[in-house]
Amino acid sequence: MLSFAVLGASTALLAGASAPAGANGVVRPRAAVLLAEAAATTDEQKASGISWDSHQYVDQAPESLIRDDDLQGANQDMRRRFEENCRRAQNAICKAVSELDGAEFREDVWTRPGGGGGISRVLCNGNVFEKAGCSLSVVYGSMPQDALQSATSRGADRAKGYAPGERVPFFACGLSSVMHPRNPMAPTMHFNYRYFETDGGVWWFGGGSDITPAYLFEEDIAHFHQTYKDVCDTHDPEYYARFKKWADEYFTIKHRGETRGLGGIFFDDQNDRDPEAIFAFSKECLDSVVPAYLPLVAKHKDDSFTQQQKEWQLMRRGRYVEFNLVYDRGTVFGLKTGGRIESILMSLPETARWEYSHEPAAGSPEAEIMDAFKTPREWAK
Repeated sequence: MLSFAVLGASTALLAGASAPAGANGVVRPRAAVLLAEAAATTDEQKASGISWDSHQYVDQAPESLIRDDDLQGANQDMRRRFEENCRRAQNAICKAVSELDGAEFREDVWTRPGGGGGISRVLCNGNVFEKAGCSLSVVYGSMPQDALQSATSRGADRAKGYAPGERVPFFACGLSSVMHPRNPMAPTMHFNYRYFETDGGVWWFGGGSDITPAYLFEEDIAHFHQTYKDVCDTHDPEYYARFKKWADEYFTIKHRGETRGLGGIFFDDQNDRDPEAIFAFSKECLDSVVPAYLPLVAKHKDDSFTQQQKEWQLMRRGRYVEFNLVYDRGTVFGLKTGGRIESILMSLPETARWEYSHEPAAGSPEAEIMDAFKTPREWAK
């Protein structure tokens, strides 16, 4: 369903639409604009040193994807330990998901000539999960200063040490995951934890975990939020309120006036304390993925449901697609830096649905959760 919808939209753009008039008053066909944008993106990827097809598949993951840099100000120890922790968490999470599902993950490993690479694991057509992905990425590249600025929430100075207009070399390592269960009573879950550095010595952490149900079971959402509030409270009593609000705001689908799901925590640009403290927080958040989420899937994986309820789940997945392709900074960042396409779009569900001007019936379970999407609530104690 998703493929036909995207194909139809693309065909309409290419065939019939025109772009607004340019500075000279000439209206350019939309196809010409798209081709020009694609050429600009390709030029940007060449300048960054990486592109969509610059990865090389390997049979086995190397011991580390971190290259040996002798850069003044580079925190090589943190780069290596963050990658090690992501790989450890990837192994643990995929093992737990496979045990629940009964199916195994497919693994793809790749490297890049300039350093870095990734390990993608995807479980498709499982017994419990329609699609579950967990992907590690290590990226070395460079970007224009405005592109780096657009990837932040707080306008952090990521170009420190570089002259205006100069490209900024960067390092990034992260672990991302999205789990889409078959049963509409079981929620979708997403997490991403990452560490960035520029060669100018600027560093920061980001991340978060969030939950996206199609039907509301308040005790489930309370469990998910309480798990992460307990983690936050261990590290900073102000974290949960800040990061829960940040998630509610970040995961808003602005053109719909609703959130993608029922939130969790989200944080970015964290460099306001010792990096060891933030690293410890990120580590505990990753370790909380399995206890926060998998019991909810185990609880609902065998629930009965109707065709109408399945269609509602697919419509909510349509909202998931809208957010990820329009607003998600990670998706945009990956596309701009020439990331591996299959890894970038791993988060999308295999099936989704759009119905024209659909409104849930008043008093229905669908209307109940729509109210929660439109008016964020407090879930943890």
